[in-house]
Amino acid sequence: MSKPDELLVDIATLVESGRSNQMSLTVVTNGGVITGRLAPEAVWRKRVSDVLTDSARIGEFSAAFNAPVKEDEPPTHLHFHVARILQGTVGIPETGGMYRVAIADVSAWTVGDFSYSDH
Repeated sequence: MSKPDELLVDIATLVESGRSNQMSLTVVTNGGVITGRLAPEAVWRKRVSDVLTDSARIGEFSAAFNAPVKEDEPPTHLHFHVARILQGTVGIPETGGMYRVAIADVSAWTVGDFSYSDH
């Protein structure tokens, strides 16, 4: 396992502090590109839990996302919301999704997110 980028850990720590959920980031991980905004883990877990709770087929999985977040350790993951996986000239899903990415798996990153336009 590679050593996580200290600057990226610092960014994740600031997001976890809850000061803002407006930090946009684009990362490359295992050959894929994910772009979107970061959220604190607790907020991300709550949003995923809410979506699952509303599902008739997979609602029982919502409880897995209600576990307390470990706040006494540096973040190990980035929690994206309103995010897309970039594939060719499209972002999937078009409306944005929820993704969890291990910081140690990020091979490249940049501040900001990418969007597409037909113009």
